[in-house]
Amino acid sequence: MRKFGSLVLIAGLFTVTAFAADDDALPANALAGTHVKHSHPSPANFKKQGNIPTPHGFPLGVDTITNFTDHFESQGVYFDGSAHHIWEYSMVGNPPEKGGTTWFNAPVVPVSMDLRNADGSPRYVKVVNGAVVTCTNPPGPGCNRLFSDVAPFIQPFVNGPVYGLANYSSSPVPTQFTDAVQKAEFGNKARPDWHTLLAPSVKATRTMVLNRGTYQFSLNADGTCCRYILVDESVFVGKLFPPAAPDNSTVIGSAEIAGDITTKDISTFLFPNTYLFGSFGCCVLGFHSFDFEFNASNNNQLQFYVLNYSSWISPGIFADPTCAANDPENCFQDVTAHSHEIAETFNDPFVGFDGIHNITPFWQNPAGQCQDLLEDGDVIEDLPNPTVPVTVGGVSYHPQNESLLPWFEFEQNSSAIDNAYSYPNETGLTSLSFPQALNCQ
Repeated sequence: MRKFGSLVLIAGLFTVTAFAADDDALPANALAGTHVKHSHPSPANFKKQGNIPTPHGFPLGVDTITNFTDHFESQGVYFDGSAHHIWEYSMVGNPPEKGGTTWFNAPVVPVSMDLRNADGSPRYVKVVNGAVVTCTNPPGPGCNRLFSDVAPFIQPFVNGPVYGLANYSSSPVPTQFTDAVQKAEFGNKARPDWHTLLAPSVKATRTMVLNRGTYQFSLNADGTCCRYILVDESVFVGKLFPPAAPDNSTVIGSAEIAGDITTKDISTFLFPNTYLFGSFGCCVLGFHSFDFEFNASNNNQLQFYVLNYSSWISPGIFADPTCAANDPENCFQDVTAHSHEIAETFNDPFVGFDGIHNITPFWQNPAGQCQDLLEDGDVIEDLPNPTVPVTVGGVSYHPQNESLLPWFEFEQNSSAIDNAYSYPNETGLTSLSFPQALNCQ
């Protein structure tokens, strides 16, 4: 069952234009020019008292991924309004001063989208005089089924910089994107041979079935499904996470039962241009979280399955289609969402669930975003030039630039690489937040 998560959010309400006969069909450019923001559930539900943590074993007694803990000191305000000066955190892998390489299995579970009629029958549409209309059954000529196949995106996704190797100034050898960010974050504290790496493996493709009324869509230029899909956030979460014990009715539950993901993995659920909308507007491109379950065969031991939902982002959906040639650092596309979520998973794997670890002094980024979690992607996402071009295998990708731990520590002289507050683009975040009151008020 899902409890906590952090979201990549594109804000901007949209309306359906009059030409679409089907009121849930959207024009191809409906999302262009929207602006990045964030959202996340409150971690306050699991508040408890704690001490400066030991190096291993957090959360105590829980079956989950390897992680290390530490703390820093800074004057700030806790989310209950009290003054606070010791802030604890947990991060993925082993401590930077230990050195060596920690490998994590990194299952990639591809998920196709099956968009159906309100009665659950397969839905077909066609374009008539520029308008999208639903075909009657049986479908006639020119009708295409609303089924978005994730298959074409799997290999480009796995080949990208989250799993593939590239050169970075923080590493003496080619490495993965998030490892490079972590090495930059800890600067000289990290031993040169310290790495935290992901070993990807593509698992069986799952399918999420949605009935009409819970989604909207835009067709490809040839009338096929789909340039992008928008899904009601609450419906999506219900279809993704098992409601109680794992079962085959949900995407995550079926992957758990099949053994495709385990509590020792960092798992990704890959979707094809599938974004979420809700009371916040539109659109969420991904979130990281964990599914917690109880192991009946081991005295009901609590288990945390660390995972993320990330959408592949085709070029031009959120920006000018020519941006890759003219302005590559402003492109929100390909693995931008995934790089954001994996970087945040490394820095904040349990999303502040206990109300202690990874809670930080309230910070406010230059765009005015206020938060008190160690979410390194959120700080950058709504700033100018949020992505950085990284070439892997001759292909240019667009991972997101990330903020670094010293920024959350309010360190006047950053102990990170080159005294930076962000990486790989060290100029993306050049100053600290001013000290903030409760909720930045």
